[in-house]
Amino acid sequence: DVQLVESGGGSVEAGGSLRLSCEVIGLVDSPRCMGWFRQAPGKEREEVAAIDDVDGVTSHRDSVRGRFTISKDNAKNTLYLQMNSLKPEDTAMCYCAAANSRSSILAGIPDYWGQGTQVTVS
Repeated sequence: DVQLVESGGGSVEAGGSLRLSCEVIGLVDSPRCMGWFRQAPGKEREEVAAIDDVDGVTSHRDSVRGRFTISKDNAKNTLYLQMNSLKPEDTAMCYCAAANSRSSILAGIPDYWGQGTQVTVS
């Protein structure tokens, strides 16, 4: 079975930092595209950042650009999200996602989801 195992969430004060990790287990080939999504209470899930495994191109939503950085270590089959200068509005359940196409990530319908890790900023 394929698993995306997230870690690194927690509670921090505004201005603090967290690094989320997502280990991909059970896939023979590295997924073409991976991303981080988040869902705050009462709001729809939104894409935060994505990375294309073929060319390394990354994208970040406007509200986190310059504060968050997505990266991937293929040797460790692990996706990361470095989150700096956190704000209370960043509070959300964060999910890792993997897909065989960038379009699937863009559409919010990846092939695989992680279980989620909570980020709370006060």
